[in-house]
Amino acid sequence: MSRWKQFSGNWTLTQQAQAKGAGTWSITPFLPGAPTIGTATGGSGEATVTFSPPASPGYPTTLTYEVTSSPGSITASGSASPITVTGLTNGTEYTFTVTATNDTGTGPASAASNAVTPVAEGGLWAVGNNNTGQLGINQVGANISSPVQVGSLTTWSQVSMSAQFDGSFAIKTDGTMWAWGNNDSGKLGINSQVYKSSPTQIGSLTTWQQVAAMADGGYAIKNDGTLWSWGRNLYGSVGDNTVIKRSSPVQIGSDTDWAYIGNGGKEYAAFAVKTDGTLWTWGRDSYGECMQNTAGSLVRRSSPTQVGALTNWAKVENYNATYAVKTDGTLWVAGPNNNGGLGTNNVTFYSSPVQVGALTNWSFGIGGYASAAIKTDGTIWTVGTNTHGALGTNTVYSDRSSPVQVGSSTTWSTFSIGEQNVAAINDGALYVWGRNNQGQLGLNDTINRSSPVQVGSSTEWFTVWSQTEGWLAIGPTS
Repeated sequence: MSRWKQFSGNWTLTQQAQAKGAGTWSITPFLPGAPTIGTATGGSGEATVTFSPPASPGYPTTLTYEVTSSPGSITASGSASPITVTGLTNGTEYTFTVTATNDTGTGPASAASNAVTPVAEGGLWAVGNNNTGQLGINQVGANISSPVQVGSLTTWSQVSMSAQFDGSFAIKTDGTMWAWGNNDSGKLGINSQVYKSSPTQIGSLTTWQQVAAMADGGYAIKNDGTLWSWGRNLYGSVGDNTVIKRSSPVQIGSDTDWAYIGNGGKEYAAFAVKTDGTLWTWGRDSYGECMQNTAGSLVRRSSPTQVGALTNWAKVENYNATYAVKTDGTLWVAGPNNNGGLGTNNVTFYSSPVQVGALTNWSFGIGGYASAAIKTDGTIWTVGTNTHGALGTNTVYSDRSSPVQVGSSTTWSTFSIGEQNVAAINDGALYVWGRNNQGQLGLNDTINRSSPVQVGSSTEWFTVWSQTEGWLAIGPTS
């Protein structure tokens, strides 16, 4: 009589021995080999990892798989490819390995996957002047004084607006890049000069990582570290060593180590940081904002030019003055200093970087007539012109030449400024203040505000880009 027993489910080694009889094994149990890693694709707070089973499944052959992140050692399990790992931090770069497990145990890990950086995603919302279709809501002309959703998609991850407030750019989580608004001289990068009142894809690539607007065009970084630009190119701001109009993206040089691009501001200049921490600027340098020590004369640079020789720059942004943060947390500025907008406790113009105070806890800043910066402790500080209450200190006509804190909150995460208005995010809520003559604050009126006022009640906002006549923000899905 046979000693085999019927069993439904996975066999343990003990059950196998009981079913077949001790000492009667013909195959020795052994571990599976390493799976073959495939591709990791980032989402919002997650990544999906593909892989192939190991060439040697081991014995017994029923397999389960576990994907592990680096950093963080965050895991997810499944019985087949693909597997999605959740609980990741948006903005952090991850790689992944996969192991296979059979009843004998867990085999070796696969090779590491490609690196991915999960990014937040949400709906795109717009407010303000819409005379060239720059709000992307498929109409032209009417000002919008309360937030209107741009289409119904909820996969937007990044947005930027021209300081002239006539053109907009955005990236989706699938790596596609989109543009809309004024398209004089091909400044939208869509290979035409036709104005667009709703988002129009730039090419067909899915490898765009960052985008930033200039006064007359835009520039972007791909996930391979290459830098691309397009636009009117009047002052060489495209950066391709010409002043030829470019209506679609052209690569700037051949370097593959570009890491960060800042908004180009009003004065037809561009700003970028490489992975080695070097800072580069190009385009029109009217007031020294390019940090190249050329104050008092209009200089035009048609290709990226390094600022000094330092290798510890982290971020740079510009509206009409330039604010840059180093990896040591110090804040440096240059450019026009009307009414003290550089925060240097004077009204002196600077054409090379000068430090603001001695603190080492700054994380991000944008320079303008009214300027702002955030510290690593979550506080937000403003400086400069306060004609319409743009400093957010509950006062008007009280300009400041050194930074003053806005309220006492320690949960500010990001912000953007126009000429005399600010939009900022605090613990997921969107706040605005400053000039509101066209309803550009999004509060459904035209009343200026001298201290932060919340827009709606949502706490799902994660990025905002404000300019003189309105803002674009990503957050709520409906």
